[in-house]
Amino acid sequence: MNPARSALSGWLRFVPVYRRNLLVWRKLAVASVLGNVAEPLITLVAFGYGLGSLLPRVDGVDYIVFLAAGSVCMSTAMAASFESLYSAFSRMHVQRTWESILNAPLRLEDVLAAEWLWAASKAVFSGVAIIAVVFALGISREPLLLAVIPVVALTGLAFSAIGLCFNALARGYDFFTYYFTLAMTPMVFLSGVYYPVDRLPEWLSPLASVLPLAAAVELARPLVLGRLPEAPLWPIALLVAYALIGFRVAVALTRRRFVA
Repeated sequence: MNPARSALSGWLRFVPVYRRNLLVWRKLAVASVLGNVAEPLITLVAFGYGLGSLLPRVDGVDYIVFLAAGSVCMSTAMAASFESLYSAFSRMHVQRTWESILNAPLRLEDVLAAEWLWAASKAVFSGVAIIAVVFALGISREPLLLAVIPVVALTGLAFSAIGLCFNALARGYDFFTYYFTLAMTPMVFLSGVYYPVDRLPEWLSPLASVLPLAAAVELARPLVLGRLPEAPLWPIALLVAYALIGFRVAVALTRRRFVA
């Protein structure tokens, strides 16, 4: 066999597992997307139109326009987290789907790659749905709104990798409460979703600068407003680091769990 073709086929071993997840999801696609989109959409409408009517303009724009980018990123992060935690845990531990798949000529890395990319794909569906709502409601119809989609994809990869790390450590569904309560909820309030990061106390600014959700919002908000980010390299590098390093850590933790 051609060495290049052999290497390519090795990289693509995750595809059947990814396709398996897609085929299962198609049966519940509408309910799944609605479940991931409902909370950010309600937040966008309720806070944007309700609280926005009581607030002055934020950073020179209407509050609902300011909130739109945060809602897109929050929807993406939440969808990636739910899929890489609850759904992946069900396949790994409860249904033991992973063990069945590993009887085929596949490696654990292939299964995890499929789960990682599948969770990111579901996150993209949710993020794009919120972008469509933002466009349909006329909140933003800037041409650069389409450029938010790559940001959504990168955000989905980052949070999917983080979720798989926690999935490898979980012994039950209750464990994920710690993640959402102690990690995701504070991150939402520290990442500029609801208000500008520069309004945070000085001692919190260094923490906010290394959060993946803050990096996503920093990239997405200027695009929603119709302008390019002023300093995109750091947030892009941060999200890439969370995605790639997070995936490698998830592989190591999951392998240790299966060996144990």
